[in-house]
Amino acid sequence: MGKGNQCLLGFDFKVFLMLSVALNVVLISKVLYQEDGDKVNKINMICLDSEGSKHGDAHVSRRRTLSYTTTSNTDVDVHNVEDNSGGDDVIIDLDHGNPAMYEEYWKQKGDEITVVIPGWQFISYFSDIKNICWFLEPEFAKQAIRLHNLVGNAVTQDRHIVVGTGSSQLYEAVLYALTTTDSPEPLSVVSAAPYYSAYPLQTNYRKSGLHRWAGDASNFSTDEPYVEVVTSPNNPDGSIRQAVAKGDKGIRIHDLAYYWPQYTPITHRADEDIMLFTISKSTGHAGSRIGWALVKDPEIAKKMTKYMEISTIGVSKDSQIRAARILQAVSDDYDSISNVNENERFFDYSYNFMVKRWKELKAAVDKSEKFSLPDLPPDTCTFSGQTFEPQPAFAWLKCEEETVDDCASFLRSHNILARAGKHFGASSKYVRISMLDTSYKFKILTERLSKLSSMKS
Repeated sequence: MGKGNQCLLGFDFKVFLMLSVALNVVLISKVLYQEDGDKVNKINMICLDSEGSKHGDAHVSRRRTLSYTTTSNTDVDVHNVEDNSGGDDVIIDLDHGNPAMYEEYWKQKGDEITVVIPGWQFISYFSDIKNICWFLEPEFAKQAIRLHNLVGNAVTQDRHIVVGTGSSQLYEAVLYALTTTDSPEPLSVVSAAPYYSAYPLQTNYRKSGLHRWAGDASNFSTDEPYVEVVTSPNNPDGSIRQAVAKGDKGIRIHDLAYYWPQYTPITHRADEDIMLFTISKSTGHAGSRIGWALVKDPEIAKKMTKYMEISTIGVSKDSQIRAARILQAVSDDYDSISNVNENERFFDYSYNFMVKRWKELKAAVDKSEKFSLPDLPPDTCTFSGQTFEPQPAFAWLKCEEETVDDCASFLRSHNILARAGKHFGASSKYVRISMLDTSYKFKILTERLSKLSSMKS
């Protein structure tokens, strides 16, 4: 290659390099300008976050901070992108029981409930090899028992605690523990309608042949062994439940996820063979995915533990430690010695919050006869000493107009997303609406229902 060509090549390369740098500077400046000036939404993998939102910090150590996005302030997420103007075209998704309303309370606690876990801790699979549930962290078990004893909602003596990834995994583990591989027919599983919409899906999902969903317990009768799920307070309608299936060989699973004093009066210590609880609804920390079962029979506890071992080799210790600290904080605030600063106590806060929300919802619904809500009888709570009507985590709303056969579709036409009654084994005249979401969504809900109630048919 000639000397002139070499110089030309060098010149071309320098020009190309300068152009590349210039283009990159322009692109970077454009991105920064858009973020600062236009405040456009950033899409990062599956998370959408508004630039105008306030960010929290998840502390993995005191020296390193990871930022995360929160949807509670802007109500922007991949499932439900909303316009904060609150107009009639805003879609509010209240299908899921997302406990976003609790976030403000826990923000007030600040670093009091912050957990810092050194990198060398909790590396082993094992927590306590002497325990039936060998991956159960002792501190979590201690704080769960302490909280039950404080509230008085469950007997903990002579019980085995099995921890799970939420009560959903525990439900599957119990079914595994109660079924046998040598049975000629799948074990029937029932629950009184309206029942929790996930039970049929979870029961039949694996198609194991060990158990099958058999529907409404109210219409069920058999001479064969079966399982009845008793959800009390019930999801979706908040009623207090007892077993209703007809048969002498039934085994009961008591799902007590909502048996806490912000939702219903605590009238007794539940003393059942298998009781399921979850931190999702007790304190609102759904993202930690921690649930626990109080089990009387050690053989059932062993089989449940075996299921966890096969499916996930235990449960996250990090989540258990965080959950233990949260439960401890709740109990500490009811201890006059620990609560020297007279902090607002969690069940007081959440109870008052639910009182306010139910008052506002009933006021919106009572404006006409277009909608109705269940009448739930009041009772005296042994924990708080107050007499009050249950104030469930969900509203079981009925569309009373004869022209409305599908309440979910009717509300959807007015940009309210709720879960249809058919998923709960009930009439399509009903829908389940979450009472636990953000204040922003709840405000729009009550305004919209009030407007619909005032409209002429």
